[in-house]
Amino acid sequence: MMIDREARKLLFETVARRVIESAEELTDLDRAIGDGDHGANMRRGFEAVLASVDELSAKNLGESLKGVGTTLVMKVGGASGPLYGTLFMSLGKSLADDVTQEQIAEAFAAAIEAVKARGKSDVGQKTMLDVLFPVLGVLRESGAGLPLRLKATAREAAERTVPMRAIRGRASFLGDRSIGHMDPGARSSELIVDAVADVMEGFA
Repeated sequence: MMIDREARKLLFETVARRVIESAEELTDLDRAIGDGDHGANMRRGFEAVLASVDELSAKNLGESLKGVGTTLVMKVGGASGPLYGTLFMSLGKSLADDVTQEQIAEAFAAAIEAVKARGKSDVGQKTMLDVLFPVLGVLRESGAGLPLRLKATAREAAERTVPMRAIRGRASFLGDRSIGHMDPGARSSELIVDAVADVMEGFA
């Protein structure tokens, strides 16, 4: 598939707006098991992405993704900035404007490994990885209806963090009290996947 300037702009705008409009929900989730700033931090970062979307989307896909990642590192506070920044910057290292699903999956796998290393975390620890890894599994599958499968998988994966006990991050300080709450990073990851899938549906 060809991800040209128009598609890149729509992609970044859709993702940014989805996160921004969900900031209060993310704050509420983080207030339950964290320090309550995930929503505000993510909104600030993606408002910066939205403000520079024309400049970002004018670059090729790889450079534009790196630009988004750099923006998030600079503007998003807490642990989320470095983690989401790492995700986008890693994706930008190997993706060209004309990409296949297989190439996207390979780049996404590498990006997940980079996030794991950056956060010293793994799947099953009640983090964003618990959404990203199942999404990778869908990307590696063939068949029709990819956007819908991505959305359903991301949502189900975020829900599965509710009964988990947090092992990493501020929520881990709560021990068993972290059980019963969705991880805010898992939810923000789901929002991003959902927005990307919406754009994919439009270009299908």
